[in-house]
Amino acid sequence: MATRLPSAPPILPGLTYIRPLGSGGFADVFLYEQDMPRRDVAVKVLPSDVRDPELRRMFNAEADVLAHLSAHPSIVTVYQAGISADGRPYIVMEFCPGSLAQRYRIERLPVPEVLEIGVKMASALESAHRAGLVHRDVKPSNILVTTFGAPVLADFGISSSLARATADEVLAMSIPWSAPEVVAEQTAGTIASEVWSLGATVYSLLAGHSPFERRERGQNTKEQLRRRIARATYTPIPRTDVPAALQDVLARSMAREPVRRYPSARDFAEALRSVQSDLGISPTALEVPAEEWAAASSPVDFADSTMRGAARSHVEHEGRRKTRPETGVASLARDEDTDISASPRPRTRVLPWVIAGIAAVVAIGAVVGALFVAGVL
Repeated sequence: MATRLPSAPPILPGLTYIRPLGSGGFADVFLYEQDMPRRDVAVKVLPSDVRDPELRRMFNAEADVLAHLSAHPSIVTVYQAGISADGRPYIVMEFCPGSLAQRYRIERLPVPEVLEIGVKMASALESAHRAGLVHRDVKPSNILVTTFGAPVLADFGISSSLARATADEVLAMSIPWSAPEVVAEQTAGTIASEVWSLGATVYSLLAGHSPFERRERGQNTKEQLRRRIARATYTPIPRTDVPAALQDVLARSMAREPVRRYPSARDFAEALRSVQSDLGISPTALEVPAEEWAAASSPVDFADSTMRGAARSHVEHEGRRKTRPETGVASLARDEDTDISASPRPRTRVLPWVIAGIAAVVAIGAVVGALFVAGVL
């Protein structure tokens, strides 16, 4: 399939375009600077052609899913969403300067760091599952790194509801990290397939390649990977610092039969935490929401393909006429009907000077009259 050329960055109110960040199958991501509060943000934008209701449905779903989940410390934060002046839906998100997309291929990640990442991602997935949502695309490149060095799960573009995920809904998949039943298109995504994908991701971070990838050139076509994943024979990671207990955890998470895997992302996280304890490492905190949390949020409508968000009917340009800048508290008020109004500019006031002049004439007249009475004049 030919690579889609990235679209032009839209003009957005309060945001200044800096540079492109990436282009995916159905959206582009750009780096902008937000004016207030001042910070860099990542803006995900649909291409100019948004007439496809399926694209709009997926985009709406991602915005709504992030709104449900982005308060989680290990899920990328969404700030706002809307429609640009040229009619393109966009999502403004936290800018993460790094990712694990290539790092695991070029350097040997320490076991303690990978265990911490695994627990954090399992916490994020458990939180999504409790909200009735599945990510459906867990892989190293969708784990971003914040400016504080913390890993966060991103790209919920093909996420779905646990209640409606069926084989007919399969839209996309990342084959190297997809479970056998997903590769065979028997399901679009379940908790069991998410556990597989996270196990395969942790495996990749330790091994430097995906679980069923071979080093030889020409041996990793999609069809070849599909066949190997269908057999799902676990190959131990060839690292002496990876303990046998961790190999066992990963082997169970990637069992061919879903019923043999960990029943939940939380159970997978607890298994990783047990490995941490065995290694003398303080277990990473398991951050999952309270039971009341999911019920407090309205469900995501994955069928909604309407154009939603604050639409900009025009693009604001700099005014043709320059005005004097206001300063201080007065600069906060711009509307005539507000209680806090700008102080008026100093103007030449005529009436006080007229009154002062008349008073001066009267005073002079009084003085002259007194001199006449005294015989001086």
